[in-house]
Amino acid sequence: MSTTEAVTFWDRVYAARPAAGNPQPNGRLTETITGLPPGDALDLGCGDGGDALWLARQGWQVTATDISAVAVERLAVLARSHGLGDRVTTVRADLHKSLPSGGFDLVCAHYLHTPFDLDREAVLRSAAHTLRPGGRLLVVDHGSTAPWTWNQDPGIRYPSPREVAAGIGLAPETWTVERADAPRRIATGPDGSTAEVTDHVLLIRRTA
Repeated sequence: MSTTEAVTFWDRVYAARPAAGNPQPNGRLTETITGLPPGDALDLGCGDGGDALWLARQGWQVTATDISAVAVERLAVLARSHGLGDRVTTVRADLHKSLPSGGFDLVCAHYLHTPFDLDREAVLRSAAHTLRPGGRLLVVDHGSTAPWTWNQDPGIRYPSPREVAAGIGLAPETWTVERADAPRRIATGPDGSTAEVTDHVLLIRRTA
């Protein structure tokens, strides 16, 4: 499918729901990043912007990307309204084609799943190479199907964090896997319903 179709799909997803006034960060981000010295962060697939805003509040300089113009425009307005416009830069980007330029101390990709063609391994590999020494790549994927997700394929298989790491293919002499596990949590869907879900969490640090 074309980029135009992907943009149209995701624009409709975000336009179909009210703009979030105070989106919350992903818990796997806050538990992993709390305590780290702030620097430059790249948020891949920023969505409603909860992660970007939380990072900015912790002192990070955030570049937030999404393929949806609706998502990035809403986040830009929201960041300014929260007094964080100088800490959050929004970029509409097709990650299949390019990443924002620059060097980063953190790259986070939360639930970077799409029904359209996307070479995730290549995207995550390229994103990892934007990290400065000591920087971290945090990848949080679905490990189970929530009742409200757009993908209800009963045959879907979720690769383990170690499988994701192997697919990215980063040299072990330069990269260290700091975390690779599958914790469970109670999640709340867009309609307010709750369900127990599994996350696949991968944290890789650039050591050189």
